[in-house]
Amino acid sequence: MNSPLKLWSTSPDDFPADNPAADQLEFMVGYAVLAPSPHNTQPWLFCINGTEVELFADRRRALRVADPAGRELVMSCGAALFNLRIAAEYFGHLYKLDCLPDPVNPDLLARFHLSLHGETSAEDVLLFYAITQRRTNRQPYEDKPVAEEVLRQLEEDAHRFGAWFKVVRDQPARQAVADLVAEGDRRQWADKPFRAELAHWIRSPREAHADGLPASIYGIKDWLSFAGSTLIRTFDRGGGLAATDRDIALRAPALGVLGTDSDDPQAWLDAGQALQRVLLGARTDGVWASFLNQPIEIPDLRHELANIIGGAYPQCLLRLGYGPEIPPTPRRSVHQVLVLPQHNVHA
Repeated sequence: MNSPLKLWSTSPDDFPADNPAADQLEFMVGYAVLAPSPHNTQPWLFCINGTEVELFADRRRALRVADPAGRELVMSCGAALFNLRIAAEYFGHLYKLDCLPDPVNPDLLARFHLSLHGETSAEDVLLFYAITQRRTNRQPYEDKPVAEEVLRQLEEDAHRFGAWFKVVRDQPARQAVADLVAEGDRRQWADKPFRAELAHWIRSPREAHADGLPASIYGIKDWLSFAGSTLIRTFDRGGGLAATDRDIALRAPALGVLGTDSDDPQAWLDAGQALQRVLLGARTDGVWASFLNQPIEIPDLRHELANIIGGAYPQCLLRLGYGPEIPPTPRRSVHQVLVLPQHNVHA
């Protein structure tokens, strides 16, 4: 049985350059699935047919309470799509990309056609190697500011991929954003269906799962982790987490909001690609990131956040900074996310 961490150590030297395009695309999908997703749900499926791979939303892995419209699900798939693009460019291939190509099937998010050989740029190389170095790093960050030139570059990078990235530089605005994070914690944890959904994705160290999150992320000690899902389902811990997350937001070396000017599946797919470009670009400069999306998952708080930052539709809130190395989270194998042509991927 393959280790759920195996894909993180895939060597590009193993790329099947002399094999058919289908084999090459399968290898590239191994990098696509290293993208982030809420609760590490990994809500994507891929269908390879000759020189083409289709990306589908896997609605069976949707967070129906926290993400009822599937906005974050589509963003996660967009991040995976960006990884696929970078892998193709690194291995010297041009490609044709069609997003949302079938109005009859909204789960078909993209059709990616591998084309002729092209040039690999220095940027391609840096971003490609950042794929396996990216983590959602929830550890405390150093008391060290992120260089202004790095932040400006991230803002430019998001714009290139159809989104915007606004760094929250004003201290009163940071305090207001931190208050929204705390309020989001309180509201979500007071909601029993939210806690039940979260508990479904919590894993103990004894479980050999290829998805989900460790209970320790939510302050549950290792010796209690076997009961982590039960504790989360049963107890409202929103008050304590609200205070902790508010402090985390205030102390973050940098806070940034990534968003779009519209709020539909195409915008969400664009936001996911822009997000992954920001995350990989940050890693090339040694900067870690983690998510504080609580206020974006609650409509009226999302509207308040938009008013604070002066942007139309916030899609995710990032904490950026320098911190310790951390291990990666598990991933399903490539074969587990591949489906046959004509396969019905609807929930």
